[in-house]
Amino acid sequence: MRTRAKRPIKVVLLGSAPLLVQQGLTESLAGRFEILRLPHWSLAEMREAFDFSVDRYLYFGGYPGAAPLVSEPERWRRYILDALVETTIARDLLLLTRVDKPALLRRLFELGCRYSGQVLSYNKMLGQLHDAGNTTTLAHYLELLGGAGLLTGLSKFARQAVRQKGSSPKLQVLNTALMTAQTGLSLEEAKEDREFWGRLVESAIGAHLANAAALDECALFYWREGNREVDFVASAGRTLTAIEVKSSRSRDANPGLTAFAASFRPARQLLVGGDGIPVEEFLLKPVRHWVTR
Repeated sequence: MRTRAKRPIKVVLLGSAPLLVQQGLTESLAGRFEILRLPHWSLAEMREAFDFSVDRYLYFGGYPGAAPLVSEPERWRRYILDALVETTIARDLLLLTRVDKPALLRRLFELGCRYSGQVLSYNKMLGQLHDAGNTTTLAHYLELLGGAGLLTGLSKFARQAVRQKGSSPKLQVLNTALMTAQTGLSLEEAKEDREFWGRLVESAIGAHLANAAALDECALFYWREGNREVDFVASAGRTLTAIEVKSSRSRDANPGLTAFAASFRPARQLLVGGDGIPVEEFLLKPVRHWVTR
């Protein structure tokens, strides 16, 4: 009986250059490949490897290569900006894809880090960036930044896909180190700035969810109608989960969750932080624990 010889399996490690594999493999290998994505490190991984507390993780993020430098904040900051951000933008994006306005892409990244956790229309972004461009260009550049593991834009949740695609994006960093490295604030100063720390907490929760979405564990959105909003909406199969993030305790009911539940009847409504699920507990558990039944 003849046996068929097994074909050798080749593994290519691309590091921070995922765009390289996306350009050409679909044509040259005609589908005979599998992409295994490795997102940013989670709190559980950073704790096991470097004994990170939740506050350290919120501030220093999930870059294992930068972890040995956290005792020297200025060296850590330069490593993030020079060795990671600049290398990713200059080599992975500008050399591997067509970018007609590289300065605009860089400023979009900086703007996204500064406004992470906030919904900004493309027209408002153009006003902030002061560059000749259009909304289509910004949407494309935001997609490139997401593919490089830096920054993404979440769509508004809606039953109709057309309404999702046409919505203003909610800017979301994929690693909170991208926010803190650009501020110049120390960990202690960041914690004392309650507004900034609140945005950092929300961005950490969003990054945890967005990195899981990049692995196809769920689809991630936000929701807003008038002055009522829900920070994150995760869809995993037929299970819909509404997630609201609070950085401090509050006795007030959340009108956004109430309105969203009345309209879409999610399987779960989660309050993270404040009087709800502790931020540390949420970040330590995999996203599928929270968004699947």
